[in-house]
Amino acid sequence: MKTKLSDIIIGCMTWGVWGKKYTTQEMSDLIHFCIEQGNTTFDHADIYGGYTTETEFGKAFAKSGVEREQIQLISKCGIQYITEARNTNRVKHYSYSKEYIIWSAEQSLKNLQTDYLDVLLLHRPSPLMHPDEISEAVILLQEQGKIIDFGVSNFLPSQMELIQKSIPITCNQFEFSLIQNTAIDNGTLDSIFKNNIQAMSWSPLGSFFSLENEQTSNIKKAMIPLLEKYNATEDQLLLAWILKHPAAVIPVIGTSNKKRIQLANEAVKISLDLQDWFILYEASRGHKVA
Repeated sequence: MKTKLSDIIIGCMTWGVWGKKYTTQEMSDLIHFCIEQGNTTFDHADIYGGYTTETEFGKAFAKSGVEREQIQLISKCGIQYITEARNTNRVKHYSYSKEYIIWSAEQSLKNLQTDYLDVLLLHRPSPLMHPDEISEAVILLQEQGKIIDFGVSNFLPSQMELIQKSIPITCNQFEFSLIQNTAIDNGTLDSIFKNNIQAMSWSPLGSFFSLENEQTSNIKKAMIPLLEKYNATEDQLLLAWILKHPAAVIPVIGTSNKKRIQLANEAVKISLDLQDWFILYEASRGHKVA
């Protein structure tokens, strides 16, 4: 992968109308804050905010006066969402024609007010995607300097292999947390590690703070002695658990709370003991490893 990403990636999905509804000035200030903390990578998707958040971020980025080389921009394409901005869509679906990928990437460039994307991801796998057509679009975009790295999001190993038939994949962004860790069992992390693909995890805290059930209760109990041992918060231990994996997974955090961003950055310094990692894993699974 050519692009060096920050240790913690800032997810921007909730910056706009799908969440905080920040003003241009508030977004601009937050961009500056993140950069000052070392969080220089910002994660987007064309559909966020019903195809509006990239535009709002672009206005804030322009206002911020930040040099383009100071940050890395990730965006995703492919999901056709039913919303006012796409009033011809009759059903949520995926589109990966050569023409659409190119058009979507160019729209993201326009919206984000940038000449290039550091990373372009296919947002979700489509049963109708054709690797050769995807390859043609990506190669053209790269030749024109409009994207640097190309990857996928939420793809299983077999789906990655299908795309790699025609073009190399440099990264995969997928759901991975102590709560939702099926990527360990379904081969996703093994494939990524084996093929030297950069891993990014969305929702790295899972439903830990939003859902009370047996799983989260078990994890909270297992964490009690570890909170003191590592002088850490619960969210820091959740991130440290991800960061322990040898595939070097980069968490994409959805928070825009400044204190929580700082805590996330400090989690990078925590090195979980091997057995502590498995104590949390066992608590999540509800049983000992085989």
